[in-house]
Amino acid sequence: MTEQQPHMEATVSLPPPNFVETGDERNRCRIAFRRRFPRDGGLQRPGVVWLGGFKSDMRSTKAQRLEDWAVERGRGSLRFDYSGHGESEGAFEEGTIGRWTQESLALIRAQTAGPQILVGSSMGGWISLLVARELAKAGETGRLAGMVLIAPAVDFTEALIWAKLPEAVRADILEQGYWLRPTAYAPDPYPITRALIEDGRQHLLLGETVRSHGPVHILQGMKDPDVPWEHAMTLVHQLAGDPVLLTLIKDADHRQSRDEDIARLLGAVEGIA
Repeated sequence: MTEQQPHMEATVSLPPPNFVETGDERNRCRIAFRRRFPRDGGLQRPGVVWLGGFKSDMRSTKAQRLEDWAVERGRGSLRFDYSGHGESEGAFEEGTIGRWTQESLALIRAQTAGPQILVGSSMGGWISLLVARELAKAGETGRLAGMVLIAPAVDFTEALIWAKLPEAVRADILEQGYWLRPTAYAPDPYPITRALIEDGRQHLLLGETVRSHGPVHILQGMKDPDVPWEHAMTLVHQLAGDPVLLTLIKDADHRQSRDEDIARLLGAVEGIA
């Protein structure tokens, strides 16, 4: 569910980020973020918020291109790293879906004004929908202009990891508290913790109606080895109460980082609002 790593997709040199403190006494840490405003100083159209994938960060080419595009077109832009990711504080092994969702909510509430388009990549697609659910509970759907979801890994801890694990690996997670999952995106394996799996079960969305509270455009590669295109189809069926456009890209992989993929992403954001 990682959409980029430095040796697989270029990152860019950026000035130091800003930081905001989030969390309660038990999991408080400083979250790194970058916020930019339109060149003319006015916010003419909905802003754009980038929500990255599992073990990825906000310095990816897609995030930078999206920010530049937004600012040039009179939109604000916000991107940030979850705790344990990129330039933010915290240990990756202590992260969970719930924690990263709460951090995302805190940044959106504190650092944006007016409706926003949530652009969620891989795990960021799941978190985008969880953010929408929490905003709706609080009567804040006015913050949502729509979503663009890139290979959305909704419920991935259960549907795409736990459900496919051999019993021996499940036992390791339950008894040892973690499992080191091999990955094609980095030289070292990723720790999959018992806390990540168990917390993920408290935030599952599929199996009941999912609401985005605005239009959604899903971009899904059909050569994606991590999030099968059929998984995106399941999400489309569950998003019964909101307008959804699904684009299946026959030759695209999970990262969708080619020039044509990024052009498609920017066009999808433009088409939302």
